[in-house]
Amino acid sequence: MTETERIGVSLDKNLLKKFDEKIEEKMYTNRSEAIRDLIRDFLIQKELEDSSSEVIGSLTVVYDHEVKGISDKLNNLQHEEHANVLSSLHIHLDKRYCMEILAIKGKAEEIRDISDRIIKSKGVKHGKLAMTSYKEP
Repeated sequence: MTETERIGVSLDKNLLKKFDEKIEEKMYTNRSEAIRDLIRDFLIQKELEDSSSEVIGSLTVVYDHEVKGISDKLNNLQHEEHANVLSSLHIHLDKRYCMEILAIKGKAEEIRDISDRIIKSKGVKHGKLAMTSYKEP
């Protein structure tokens, strides 16, 4: 287990009040837990800016399966990037639209490139990439 170090922080009363309200809303046990999460998130966001960082992510796309060839195109793109695409989940939303959720892993730049190619495919209505790191910041 790592050593814990205590620090002091000075904050404007109004800012602290708003922070405490959010802590309660998010059901943190104490301020320290919330501050640790904020610091981790800050460090991970900085890591994601480095295009060579190893990251994991989920790509969610909604597409019109009636667009000719879209299912095959998305499937082929995933197979071309089999080293990065770990898994996929296919969901039928209704008679016309489908959603796919891809679990992806690799360098941040590769993951962004793969996601962009999939999202810009004709027939994809919307796509969203969420990335994070699985390594300690």
